[in-house]
Amino acid sequence: MSDHHTHVQEFFGARAAHWDTRFPDDGPAYAAAVAEVGLREGDRVLDAGCGTGRALPPLRAAVGPSGVVLGADLTPAMLEAAVRAGRDSEGQLLLTDVAALPLRAQTLDAVFGAGLIAHLPNPGENLRELARVVRPGGTLALFHPIGRAALAARQGRRITPDDLRDEANLHPLLAGAGWDMTSYVDEDARFLALAVRRD
Repeated sequence: MSDHHTHVQEFFGARAAHWDTRFPDDGPAYAAAVAEVGLREGDRVLDAGCGTGRALPPLRAAVGPSGVVLGADLTPAMLEAAVRAGRDSEGQLLLTDVAALPLRAQTLDAVFGAGLIAHLPNPGENLRELARVVRPGGTLALFHPIGRAALAARQGRRITPDDLRDEANLHPLLAGAGWDMTSYVDEDARFLALAVRRD
């Protein structure tokens, strides 16, 4: 395992048990973001870096009983917390690195990634891996329940021009990985960038 993986696992492993209690009011924001992905009954969707699985219930509701919902995370403690919260009933949990998914090419209709981009060790390459598993015309949603400025303030820092989630940086990063960004919202109450997988 790389140093990066060890660091991510230690960071989230230490916080997993209390993650949901730290951010108890994010549920409606997740549901609203999922609604914008445009999922249909029967769709197949991956929650990449699913953590405790907060996106799984709205994703399941969107694709219905005939759809497929997968949640992938690198940190065992996060998935254990998802199971304790009963969210494994909403989708199949995979202990795996989103940089190397155990999925065939073009098998998914959409990928949802909450708070994901800041934790990708090689964003261009990792976003290309997400493109690999999504069919042409499928959707990528990069979400955070608060916007960049609010998040920076919470963390006691300022936004810098090299922030990957800055529209000027994210647009070409996505394009280079096979995605066309279709919308971008960065406001206090949420961050949501949507992109479509190129043919």
